[in-house]
Amino acid sequence: MKKILIIEDDVTIAEIERDFLQINGFSVTIIGDGLKGLEEALSGRYSLILLDLMLPGMDGFEICKKIRDTIDIPILMVTARIEDIDKIRGLGLGANDYITKPFFMPELIARINTNLAQYERVKASSFASSEDKELHIGSIRLNPQARRAYVNGAEIELKTREFDLLCFFMTNPEIVFSKDTLYERIWGMDALGDLNTVAVHINRLREKIEKDPGNPVHIQTVWGAGYRFKV
Repeated sequence: MKKILIIEDDVTIAEIERDFLQINGFSVTIIGDGLKGLEEALSGRYSLILLDLMLPGMDGFEICKKIRDTIDIPILMVTARIEDIDKIRGLGLGANDYITKPFFMPELIARINTNLAQYERVKASSFASSEDKELHIGSIRLNPQARRAYVNGAEIELKTREFDLLCFFMTNPEIVFSKDTLYERIWGMDALGDLNTVAVHINRLREKIEKDPGNPVHIQTVWGAGYRFKV
C-alpha cells in the first residue's frame, strides 16, 4: 500500500483528501504544521508528499527545498494561489507537479498515480544494467546509471526532472520535440499538467549546463516547434 503524507493546515480539506485517498487504496498521514511536516517527510516512510503552500511554522516552498535537498520523493504542491510565479517557483525548487484549489478529487488521484508511476519508471531505469553507457556530448557528460552529470569535468547538481530531460535530449540529439511531447515523455502525463512546466525546467537546465544561458549552444529553441539538443 502506497503511503501519502498530507501537509495541510486546513483540517477540513486534509480530511476530505485523506478519505478519498483511502477509498482509492492509499495509506494517509496528515500533519498541519510546516516544521513537523518536514520532519515527517524526511523520515523516508512515504511514497509521495501532498504539500500545501501556506503553512504555519514553515511555508511549502521552504519545505519543498529542504525535502528535495535531502531525499528523492515525488512532491505534489497544493495551492490556492494562481499566480504563475508561485507555480514556477515551486517547480524550480523541485516540486514534481502542482494542483490549484479548488480541484476535483478524481483529478488529484490521477495526478498522484501519474507522478508515482513516473517516479517508479525513473527509479527502475536508474538501476538498469551496468552495461548502460555514459553519454558524452561536447563538455557535457552524463552517467544514466549513477544519475550523475558533469560539465567540463565538474559535477553539477540536477533535480530529478532536470536529469531526465537532459538524458532524453542527449539520447535524442538534433531532433525537435514539442512541449507536449517533452511533457508526455518526461512527466508521463497527457494534458494533465501545465506546459509552462517544460519551459521552467528548460531554463533551469540551461542555467546549469550552458556557458551563456541567454544564448544556449546545446538546448536550442525552435520557434513554433519546440526544442532540440544541438551536438
